[in-house]
Amino acid sequence: MLAIRIHESGGVDQLRADDVPVPTPAAGEIRFKVEAVGLNFIDTYKRSGLYQVPLPHTLGGEAAGVVTAVGAGVVDFKPGDRVASAAVNGAYAHEALTLAAQTVRIPAGLTSQQAAAVLLQGMTAHYLACDTWPLKAGDTALVHAAAGGVGLLLVQIAKLRGARVFATVGTDDKAKLAREAGADAVCIYSRENFAEAARAFTGGRGVDVVYDGVGKDTFEGSLSSLRPRGMLATFGNASGAVPPFSPLLLSQNGSLFLTRPTLAHYTLTTAELRARSDDLFAWIAAGKLKVRVGATFALTAAADAHRALESRATTGKVLLLP
Repeated sequence: MLAIRIHESGGVDQLRADDVPVPTPAAGEIRFKVEAVGLNFIDTYKRSGLYQVPLPHTLGGEAAGVVTAVGAGVVDFKPGDRVASAAVNGAYAHEALTLAAQTVRIPAGLTSQQAAAVLLQGMTAHYLACDTWPLKAGDTALVHAAAGGVGLLLVQIAKLRGARVFATVGTDDKAKLAREAGADAVCIYSRENFAEAARAFTGGRGVDVVYDGVGKDTFEGSLSSLRPRGMLATFGNASGAVPPFSPLLLSQNGSLFLTRPTLAHYTLTTAELRARSDDLFAWIAAGKLKVRVGATFALTAAADAHRALESRATTGKVLLLP
């Protein structure tokens, strides 16, 4: 079968189309025919070497499709079931493996493309808004990259929880998308100091929480945007990793809280994982959460998809289609 693998870390030229054996599910695993793959920044981190992986390595952790085989001990799923997972082992392929305990069933009325588009980024937005800093009515939140995959979902979930949302984006077109998602105010960071604008948005107080998936380029401005004892949740490195800094910086900016969360620690049990996905799927079914697929690429055009994502030219979710 076809799989897109890297044999060395580096640029998009390292992505190679290889013919590999169809994998056999071990105990507790399922194998499924991949119908849609969710592209995520972590794929680019693994390709570039920012996150080290054993080589050769088939990229991709998020996908949806149809079960083709199950390993010993699997009772929740059977061949023919429609499933999605954000813990796939090698999603850039025609068939892939994942743990049954990290898999959810796709409900009737939801397509594989919708499931692959919402699962990882939607659960990320869910834990950020519902657990890392549990937003409540009247809270103020700054959402960076608000027209991106996580950003558009996070803005909507923050509004569902009653928060006021200040969004940052890079272009006028992206500002329109953020407003359509419900953002109360939008800053185009290339024209305006977002930290000053965030303080103006809150009458000089600073926001309660900053959700920052950008990383290096926004870190100091994010700290400056917060009220005393506010929280910065830095959950991604789209512009590069945040460099080392002294903890005194948190004191100097108002005794701030800093966390670097990751989805794995907010889906530690199957019950927690499925509770988050159930919320997402229910909101989609009720029309309360809209999932934007900004672009689709053939699986064999994964290099073009990586270029588009890394250039910050995309909006919403990018999918690979085998």
